[in-house]
Amino acid sequence: MSATARDDQIAAFLRVLDPADTSTGGGTASAIAGAMAAALVAMVSHLSAGPDAAEPVAYYEDIAQAGNALTAALLEGADEDTRAFASVRAAYRLPRESEVEVAARRAAIQSGLINAARVPLRNAQRCAQVAALVGRLEGRANPRVTSDLQCAAYLARAGLQGCLANVDINLPSIKEPVAAEEIRTQARDLRLT
Repeated sequence: MSATARDDQIAAFLRVLDPADTSTGGGTASAIAGAMAAALVAMVSHLSAGPDAAEPVAYYEDIAQAGNALTAALLEGADEDTRAFASVRAAYRLPRESEVEVAARRAAIQSGLINAARVPLRNAQRCAQVAALVGRLEGRANPRVTSDLQCAAYLARAGLQGCLANVDINLPSIKEPVAAEEIRTQARDLRLT
């Protein structure tokens, strides 16, 4: 990861912590929660491998690699969520003096809203993957890091639910029925996991 990307992610995290900054919100915070969960999964996996482990070292290495990849994906997903919100905000600010401008504004708003639902949906899918990794470690983790694994489970669930809430808030405004139904179906499937 480049220093610029890391700086952008830290900036997004700090914006979430600033109640006066309205450029980020629950979607970004939820993706960051999922990223923290994935990082904890990777850490627990590293600390669980060894001669007294319940599974071979390769088992834990696989989980750690998946956790690291999901950490990076969810941090990028947090940035994507911030950008998606910004695009919707910008679309609502487009001029609407003529029929052409009204049509262009309407199309931009719809495009932005669809993206603003798909981004947290992808992040919810990633959070569900983190929760599945937690499940793979339950009963197989080093007992000394059980609380860390529990924290990962709580953060993954919070990230998943928060991302799905951000999908839900955008769905009623999406006028494109095929896109809305696709997003709704995927979100419903995630709720069953």
